[in-house]
Amino acid sequence: MRDTLAQFRSYDRGVRLLMVNQFTINLGFYMLMPYLAAHLSGSLGLAGWLVGLVLGVRNFSQQGMFLIGGTLADRLGCKPMIIAGLALRVAGFAALGLVDSVPALLAASAATGLAGALFNPATRAYLAADAGDRRVEAFALFNVFYQAGILLGPLVGMVLTGSGFRVTCLTAAGIFALLGLVQIRGLPSLRPDGARRGPGGERETVFAQWRGILANRPFLLFAAAMTGSYVLTFQVYLALPLEVRRLGGDGAFGAAATAGLFAVSGLSTVLFQTRVTAWCRARTDPGRALTWGLLVMGGAFLPLLLAAAVPVPDGGAGRWFLAAGPPALAALLLAAGTMIAYPFEMDTVVRLSGDRLVATHYGLYNTVCGIGITVGNLLTGAALDAARAAGAPVLPWLSLAALGLLCAVALRWLHGSGRLAPPVRTERAEPASA
Repeated sequence: MRDTLAQFRSYDRGVRLLMVNQFTINLGFYMLMPYLAAHLSGSLGLAGWLVGLVLGVRNFSQQGMFLIGGTLADRLGCKPMIIAGLALRVAGFAALGLVDSVPALLAASAATGLAGALFNPATRAYLAADAGDRRVEAFALFNVFYQAGILLGPLVGMVLTGSGFRVTCLTAAGIFALLGLVQIRGLPSLRPDGARRGPGGERETVFAQWRGILANRPFLLFAAAMTGSYVLTFQVYLALPLEVRRLGGDGAFGAAATAGLFAVSGLSTVLFQTRVTAWCRARTDPGRALTWGLLVMGGAFLPLLLAAAVPVPDGGAGRWFLAAGPPALAALLLAAGTMIAYPFEMDTVVRLSGDRLVATHYGLYNTVCGIGITVGNLLTGAALDAARAAGAPVLPWLSLAALGLLCAVALRWLHGSGRLAPPVRTERAEPASA
């Protein structure tokens, strides 16, 4: 931890502020969102389908607008989009605690999602630009702050929700408001990257820039290959908790074991991310590190695959161990795979963009991965249902392990064929100025 703090202090003010910014964003988000469904169904008495609609609108508005948010960051600047996103989340979180009509709740939920679409690509593009040659290490440290916010947020929210969900919402809104003021005063501005001129001196249109990115085949292939990593890591929220509760029940043990999954994932990242990145950086190149990361993520489901072949005890310590042990080991391996891959993944997006329109590339990348997560979760849910119906508990774990292997092979091919190398940039002649 001392080395992590020393590395944090070695960066410029902008990078340090963005890391604290991300920790605080996740703290505010996760102190509220895990308890929103219970508030909507319990305090407000909404039907289950309406709860799903409100939560779905937030996710759709964020994933669907990432490309717009990234494009605006490149054309108007990263700092304005970060501040706009924070302001929008202030309004959205405050509204979630104050309104009770379905239309107002939908609008508030959409606002919180759009906020993320505005500041997420802008934050990553700013970090990539400001960190310079230390981009990989900066993204590793960024992930430490990211996971620390996820780890602490639900604990703070649990305490605040005891005083009422409105208190939680207004506190989270206050945190985002304070964070926005800090960004206004303390975050240096960067020159927008999306106002470049075309060959004839005219300003490139948004659609021309999008066409250029969509023509970047290596970038699109990389995004498609990495989508599998997001499907795999999301199982900490889907398949692993369901497996814990299937074997351990819905009582106190099941709840504690499920909480342990998130604790294992978050704590391991906070403690070991920078060391893992330094180890990989010294021993391999980005393409191989990405391949290793996907292999480890796919291998995370092997303990569950082996456990599925063991007869389930009727009760006692044996059943508890089977319910908690393999899922916890899977969560740890998923975190390890993410620690290996994530900094090099973020760096590869920048390299494949040719250091141009980085926020727009991040926006499209997040949209592709978000679509992949949705499709992957539907298929994972179908595999879990089919496994129960057929009495074949190995089916979902075998499928997820195979997905990790397939994506690792795809990344190995992309690396071996040279498609993960930065594109050759051709300098355009600048028009003469008076």
